[in-house]
Amino acid sequence: MLKSLRSGEAAMPFIMLVVLIDLVAIGLIIPVLPALVGSFSSSAADQAYWYGAVAVSFGVSNFLASPMLGALSDHFGRRPLLLLGFLGLALSFFGTALSTNIWGLIGVRIVAGAMQANAAIANAYVADITPPEQRAKRFGMLGAMTGLGFIIGPVMGGLLGAVNLQLPFFVAGALAIINLIYGYFVLPESLPETRRRAFSWAAANPATALRALAKLKDVGPLVGVVAFSNLAMFVLYTTWVLYTTFKFGWGPLENGWSLAAVGIVSVIVQGFLLGRLLKRFSAPRLAVIGLVSSMLSYALWGAATEGWMMYAVIVVNIFSNTVAASVQSLISSAADSHSQGRTLGAVSSLGGLMAVVAPMLGAPLLGLVSHYPRGDWRIGAPFYFCAALQAASLYLAVRHLRGQRRA
Repeated sequence: MLKSLRSGEAAMPFIMLVVLIDLVAIGLIIPVLPALVGSFSSSAADQAYWYGAVAVSFGVSNFLASPMLGALSDHFGRRPLLLLGFLGLALSFFGTALSTNIWGLIGVRIVAGAMQANAAIANAYVADITPPEQRAKRFGMLGAMTGLGFIIGPVMGGLLGAVNLQLPFFVAGALAIINLIYGYFVLPESLPETRRRAFSWAAANPATALRALAKLKDVGPLVGVVAFSNLAMFVLYTTWVLYTTFKFGWGPLENGWSLAAVGIVSVIVQGFLLGRLLKRFSAPRLAVIGLVSSMLSYALWGAATEGWMMYAVIVVNIFSNTVAASVQSLISSAADSHSQGRTLGAVSSLGGLMAVVAPMLGAPLLGLVSHYPRGDWRIGAPFYFCAALQAASLYLAVRHLRGQRRA
């Protein structure tokens, strides 16, 4: 029975459910966290500034901790580190709900970032149980769970936040506890003893991990794609709720529904279409198509003058949901079976670094244009910046594709 559970086919549903519950819990707080920060702020510009500070505190902590947690998972196995992440999430959600000032909120987010590397370890788990040629599809399945979580979570968060700003955080904490219990009793370990490696502090250093990632054979330009794409994504995450509030007057409920629409499209693409698309296009080519779609969509979101336009762009921006799975599968396949945790931890750390940089750029940029009247195209400045970042990602992806052809 245990052997069956450890097989790729049997273990996938377990890790997919873990990721789904994890992302529902995270999605719950997205529509209400900016409003909670706003309750400690005196103006729109002040709210944008302090929300950026809260996001930076999480990103710095996550950047420093992710490679270490990934390396620890290569030594101790994936399961104990996932359980630690669930515990950290629960504590961070409850702590956020109980925060009475902005500095307490920042402190809680620092702890949350240090303990939360579940995404990287879940990806390493999938890499453990999946042959290289199937990883893009299975990373897409995890992406579909992420999208499903962002359908359920933000809508619930918007509805609960309309009742009380703290309520979504208590519910998210309860979901994290459920995940902890589920993982403890049901989730099998994916990394056998024979494939584990000794823990090294040098390998767990973020700078060392990123250098090792950059040295992986044939993936140098893809590291740049991950960096720029993640920076654009985190600028979007940092500014979406405040942007729609400033530009269209949306509240937690409207933002919850808009984020749910993003999740629905993500589930459709990554859960149902990605496998078919991978039969027609190679992973690098699919990443290029997705980057073109993403670049145009950022520009259109920034230029939108009515709320319905945001939904229209979400619907047509189908191919952008193929980028992460395609690029991640190429990086994972370049690493050996003993280093998946460290490698994907380094990818997560790179994302964490971009999560640090994004609020420093996106929040002040939005603050500079927050005084313009509703509907003004200039309020979209952060999204125009994201479009430029995706243009840089597109250049690097095309360069990688041409290099592969020559090879």
